Amino acid sequence: MRLHVPQANSLKEKRQVVKSILDRARSRYHVAAAEVEEQDVHRIAVLGFASVSGSHHHAQEIVQKILDGLRLHPAARLIEHELEVL
Repeated sequence: MRLHVPQANSLKEKRQVVKSILDRARSRYHVAAAEVEEQDVHRIAVLGFASVSGSHHHAQEIVQKILDGLRLHPAARLIEHELEVL
């Protein structure tokens, strides 16, 4: 998921936003989460989330909840996302 963090004027400010997003997703949805690209760009964050589930439907629900939360996040704007179910 690619996010724009418009208020981040430094990497430190971006990392504060990213950390809050990742920590919330981990605790709320029990997913693995990390910043996977663009770590040195202060206004763009590319985040990856992984979930293991016995149900395709349940995995999609989790991803949808994460997407919904990102769309409402006050400090970040969802630019694009890609979903891969294995």
